[in-house]
Amino acid sequence: MRRQLQISLALMLAGSAFVVSAQSNAPSSPAPGQAPATTTPAATSAATPGPQGGVQAPVQAKVAMCIGCHGIPGYQATFPEVHKVPMIAGQNAKYIAAALTAYAKGDRKHPTMRGIALPLGDKDIAEISEYYAGLAKVDAVPATVEAPADVKKLLDKGACASCHGANFSKPIDGTYPKIAGQHADYLYVALKSYQVEGKPYHGRTNAVMAGQVKQFTHAELKTLSQYLASLPSELRTVPQSRFR
Repeated sequence: MRRQLQISLALMLAGSAFVVSAQSNAPSSPAPGQAPATTTPAATSAATPGPQGGVQAPVQAKVAMCIGCHGIPGYQATFPEVHKVPMIAGQNAKYIAAALTAYAKGDRKHPTMRGIALPLGDKDIAEISEYYAGLAKVDAVPATVEAPADVKKLLDKGACASCHGANFSKPIDGTYPKIAGQHADYLYVALKSYQVEGKPYHGRTNAVMAGQVKQFTHAELKTLSQYLASLPSELRTVPQSRFR
């Protein structure tokens, strides 16, 4: 009798285990009033094949290091002075790539950005740049803008529109940035950095920009920055979370 009870109990436990296993492997049903859960591409593929059969991290993993600054509206940096970090969503992909490459090479001197850019390969830079270029979905800005007479004089002196476009959102070359609507304090810091020489951790090396910027006083650069920041913009800071 005891033997028969033991066998029956064992069969009951085995059957229960089978049912639990089947339920755990079956698709989950939505609760009343809720839509069925969907699986995102990011969840289904943590990595994609890379060159020579290696494993290539998805772009979401590559931009994780960017989100902590560029994915927070109003986030401020403190080097070389306090300023908002630039908006890069909607920026030209070729410009983002050129900037990251310049940080890695030391043509743009910035300890934090150099540390981020150095480990990136060409494919990493290309994917990050394309990601941010397509992140902001906004309408195109007007083709031309009219500046006040005093500001127009400064813009003409620096020949700004000849590279950045009549509305400062359509550069003549993709490696040049859109600057209309960019944060004024960032533009001011960036422009001043082209005037810096001989400092190991601060400054930007660009012959064209250095030649243009060195003819302006800091007060004039601030006026230019404030005007450019006031223009309609295709740039945005798109809020993002590290935890998805």
